[in-house]
Amino acid sequence: MPPSPLTPQIAARIIDYARDQPLRPNDHLPAQKLADLFRVSRSPVNDALKLLEARGIVRREANRGFFLAQDPAALAADVVADASPEAGEEAYFQLADDRLSGRLPDRVSENEIMRRYDLSRSEAIRILTRMAREGWVERLPGKGWGFLPVLTSSEAYRMAYQFRIAIEPAAILQPGYTVDEEAFRRARAQQQALLDGDYRTLSRTRLFEINSQFHEMIVAGSGNIYFIESIKRVNASRRLAEYRKTVDRSRLVGQSLEHLRILELLEAGDFTKAAEFIRFHLDYALKLKADGTLG
Repeated sequence: MPPSPLTPQIAARIIDYARDQPLRPNDHLPAQKLADLFRVSRSPVNDALKLLEARGIVRREANRGFFLAQDPAALAADVVADASPEAGEEAYFQLADDRLSGRLPDRVSENEIMRRYDLSRSEAIRILTRMAREGWVERLPGKGWGFLPVLTSSEAYRMAYQFRIAIEPAAILQPGYTVDEEAFRRARAQQQALLDGDYRTLSRTRLFEINSQFHEMIVAGSGNIYFIESIKRVNASRRLAEYRKTVDRSRLVGQSLEHLRILELLEAGDFTKAAEFIRFHLDYALKLKADGTLG
């Protein structure tokens, strides 16, 4: 059986996960835990671990599973170049741009994607599968793929931010708001790594994921499933617009500093001030990004 088209992306995600924890050489990489984390079956995770084993990044021990063979923090950015989320990015971002600009219909076939972007069938399927995992396209019954609703106008983009400005501070002010110490520790390490230079080198997709996961973690402290699911849906819908916005990375240093400040306030139990600050954080981001165009 050939490897899953998810294999390269999962391999890159495993490295990101190992860096974010952070893990060290000889630490175990449990396949089921990774599958649950990435919301996939064990098959693409096992294929990804085998790919990383072939590159000397992990090692396999009989009856024990996979273990890190190298320090993930010391790996070069391109150590798994073909496993990077940016592999094949030109076609991916052109397709995203065409959808955002209204140049693609609501339904497309694999053959259309192959012709339009000069891709092989396996390349087209890999890109469409990635988009399905990210939540903005789905395979239709029979043949073809359908695009799911995303933000395609500046007004919709602004409204999404206005919703977040209302929901995120309210989540922090919910009775019984809880700080997840382990999640906060990982988030702090991620934000510090961005300040140390990752903001320059990480892919646009990875930058978006780190940012949205940070805000979803903050909302999750409320324990309110309606808040949590709502923020996840908004984040999924704004993905394409944010890809365009993060071409300019000059804002990312300030964004990470503000994220660290939010963590400090919440850990200190100053929820009122944290809610005020996250409102300022989102309002300022909106003013910088909502420039009247998604181009």
